[in-house]
Amino acid sequence: MNKTKNIVVIGGGTGTYTALLGLKKYPVNLTAIVSMVDDGGSTKVLREEFGVLPPGSVRPALVALSHAPQALSNLFEFRFPEGTSGLGGHSFGNLFLTALAEQLGSFEEAIEEAGRILNIHGKVIPSTLELCKLIAQLENGQVIDGETNIDIPKHDGNLKIEKVWLNPPCKGNAKAIEAIREADVIVIGPGDLFTSIMPNFLVEGIAQAVRENRAKKVFVCNLMTKFGETNGFTAQDFVEALERYLGEGVLTHIIINTKRPSPERVRKYEEAHAHFVEYTIKELRQRKLKVIEEDVLRPVGLIRHNSDALARIICKL
Repeated sequence: MNKTKNIVVIGGGTGTYTALLGLKKYPVNLTAIVSMVDDGGSTKVLREEFGVLPPGSVRPALVALSHAPQALSNLFEFRFPEGTSGLGGHSFGNLFLTALAEQLGSFEEAIEEAGRILNIHGKVIPSTLELCKLIAQLENGQVIDGETNIDIPKHDGNLKIEKVWLNPPCKGNAKAIEAIREADVIVIGPGDLFTSIMPNFLVEGIAQAVRENRAKKVFVCNLMTKFGETNGFTAQDFVEALERYLGEGVLTHIIINTKRPSPERVRKYEEAHAHFVEYTIKELRQRKLKVIEEDVLRPVGLIRHNSDALARIICKL
């Protein structure tokens, strides 16, 4: 009898949410390993006041894996309107996770308890249990302090990111490393390259565990570039950046979207200096990558991956 396959998704934010949403419909053991460097908005306030790990990184993954009534999932995503005294800008889910962490004395236990309440099928594991900050150095030598300042640049966003690191250096969560070692398929992305995906590999032990596992390692390439992070990036540039931290030849597959969004859908993104990610199949194959070219674009609305199309491709592997 075939054993149930273990699929590990590494990332954070909306991209990981999108991947999990489709994958949870399949009979697989799902684990989401999420980045712990978020330091903006509601998360920033809760980190500073309660010293908790970033709840805003964990919440979307919990909601994606939830099999609870829709009303409960919606409640977790509810955000109090800006300007509300004391609660303005806070997400209910962030407050709930912080309250659980205070009550139970552990952020890990808080995630597990929230998972039970939301009836999640799968696990959500922080890549580290230590508080740390993401730092980036730009091509002109300028150093940017904090994930939010990299994500929403106050500096010249046309400057390329030269390298990123964590301050202080952090040890990997033993549970995250174990999940990676036991994975049959490791899915990396989609998501913001330097602020959602890469921080996981900066944590001690995570990149090594990915390298040492002989599982299929699938990079879900972003649909659009992002100003301040991946200006002008092609699919090859994404792979090259990942390999700087993971090692050459570690990735085995790349999923690339072939469907171009309509000019109407792209217009808003172009105003934010974001562009469709181009690729050259020959260059990708030279890296010994198996290239999967498919229409994985959500048919309407925001330019995001189609959860079901993505899950179908990953589970076929």
